[in-house]
Amino acid sequence: MSDVTPTPAVAERGAKLPAQSPPVDPAETAAASEKAATGRLSWWRGDSGEGVRRNLGLIGVLVALIVIGILTRPDLYGDSNWVWGNILTILKLASVVGVVTVGMTFVIIGGGIDLSVGAIVALAGVWCTTVATQSYGAGGMIFSAFTVGLAVGLVNGLLISYGRLVPFIATLAMLVAARGLAAEISDKQTQVSDNRTINGIASTNLLGIPLLVYILAAVVAAGWVLLNRTTFGRRTVAVGGNPEAARLAGINVKRHTVLLYALSGLCCGIAAIMLTAQATSAQAAMANLYELDAIAAAIIGGTLLSGGRGTIIGSLLGVVIFSTITNLFAINGLSTEAQNMVKGGIIVAAVLVQQVQFGSLTQFLSRNRPTTT
Repeated sequence: MSDVTPTPAVAERGAKLPAQSPPVDPAETAAASEKAATGRLSWWRGDSGEGVRRNLGLIGVLVALIVIGILTRPDLYGDSNWVWGNILTILKLASVVGVVTVGMTFVIIGGGIDLSVGAIVALAGVWCTTVATQSYGAGGMIFSAFTVGLAVGLVNGLLISYGRLVPFIATLAMLVAARGLAAEISDKQTQVSDNRTINGIASTNLLGIPLLVYILAAVVAAGWVLLNRTTFGRRTVAVGGNPEAARLAGINVKRHTVLLYALSGLCCGIAAIMLTAQATSAQAAMANLYELDAIAAAIIGGTLLSGGRGTIIGSLLGVVIFSTITNLFAINGLSTEAQNMVKGGIIVAAVLVQQVQFGSLTQFLSRNRPTTT
C-alpha cells in the first residue's frame, strides 16, 4: 500500500477547524464563584473595608439620634420647614469645630496631639479684631487670622520636632501661653468686629445654605484630597504608623511633623474668622474646650490615638454627631448637668457601635450558606 498525502486544499480546511474546548466541570465553576464571593467578603472583613464599617456605624448613631428626636418632639419634627431649618442649624453648629477637627485629624494620624487648638482660635480671633487690624479691612483681618494660626502651629511643630518635647506637653504649654497672650492683647475685654464683610460670613446664604457650611465643605474636601490623593497624605500615615520605618524610607519625619502642626494652626485661623463672624466679636475665652471636641470627634470617627490610621469623612461624621446631640438637648430643654452625663454616655455608645465587626455576620452567613452537590 502507498501512503496518501493530503492535498493542500484539504490541509487548509483542516487547519481552519476550531480547536474544541475541554468540557466545563460544574464543580470547578461553583468553586470559582465561591472563591470570588469569598474575596469580596474578605475585603469587607479586612482593613480595606474597615473605614466603611466604621462610617456605617456612625451613620447608624445619627439615625438613632434622629429617631430619639422624633419620639421626644414629634410636634417639631412634623413640620418639614422646621426640620430643614434644624438641619441647617446643626450644620452651622458643626462648621467651626469641623474645620478645627480636620487639622486635628492630620495631627493625630501623624502620631501627635494638639491641645492648643482652642487657644489658637482665640488668639487668632482676638488678633484679627484689634482696632489696628480692622483698619486694614476684611482682607487684613483674614490675613492676620491665618498668619497667627499658621505661626503658632509652626512653633508647636518646631518645639516637638526639633526641641524634642512630648506633643502633649508642648501643646499644653501653648494652650496656656496663647490664652494668656489673647487676654493681654484684648485686656480681658470683648473686642467687637465692625467689618460688615466679616460679619456677613455668618449671615450669608447661597442657594438657601449658609456660607459657613460651604466653608466647612471646602475644607473637608481639601483635607480628603490631601490625605487620600497626595504624597503628603501617604507620608502622614507612614509617619504616624512607624516613624523609624518612615525615616528609613527617606521621609524627613521632623519636617513633616512641623508641616502637620502648621496645617492644624491654619485650620484654627480659618475657624477663628468663622467664629468671629458668628459672634461679631472675639475674646480670650472663645473656643473654650474646642480641643476636646475635636479630639473626641476624630477618635469617634475612627482615627487612632496612636497614629497611622484615620479618615476625614469619619471625623466629619463625629462632629455632626456631637452637633446633633447638642441640638437634641436644646430642643428638649435638658439642663447642662444632664447634657454632660447623657453626652458622655452617647460618646461611649458611639465608640462601641463603630467597633461592631459586620464581618462576623458575613462569616456566619458564609458558613451557613447551602452548598450544591
